Amino acid sequence: MMPDYEIVVVGASAGGMHALKEILSNLDRDFAFPVVVVQHLAPDSENYLVQYLDEYSSLSVKEASEKQRILPYHVYLAPPNYHLLIEEDKTFSLTVSEKVNFSRPSIDVLFETAVLAYQNRIIGLLLTGASQDGAKGMQMLHATKGLTIVQDPDNAFVPVMPKAAIELVPVDYKLTLEEIAPFLNTLSRARTRRKKQKR
Repeated sequence: MMPDYEIVVVGASAGGMHALKEILSNLDRDFAFPVVVVQHLAPDSENYLVQYLDEYSSLSVKEASEKQRILPYHVYLAPPNYHLLIEEDKTFSLTVSEKVNFSRPSIDVLFETAVLAYQNRIIGLLLTGASQDGAKGMQMLHATKGLTIVQDPDNAFVPVMPKAAIELVPVDYKLTLEEIAPFLNTLSRARTRRKKQKR
């Protein structure tokens, strides 16, 4: 029996802007899960990525903020130069603690705190990138039986990040960029059907 997933957490680095646009622009308007994203950015980046992705997504794209509640039908992006954490009460917190894998925000920090809050009810997605960030987070997600998905390294702009996860974890799915949104939509629709059946 598949867990009743509640959230999608996403990590991306080099090439991530294009990958995120492709995925978010193809998610259903009534996509049932909140989507929380760490995209590696320069520390002094403005919120152009939020504005850019919001133009293409039917979901509401926002920059995550301190103590913000995590809601469905929303996409939340980590602010530049802050680690994004998920608290056990399903709200965000932001820190400027030291970099992890030379990165702040760190994908590992997001994934590992998401596991503490959501246990096995997480869909973890690791996209294109040139670092090891996200691999340990995917390992923790796998250990708690969350769903692990990586972009097929052969299909990634930079394959290092998804390859690092594959070397560490027997991931559940390895998908091309074009396959990811349809697969996530299938999971979303299954969740919506289950909720209707429970009424």
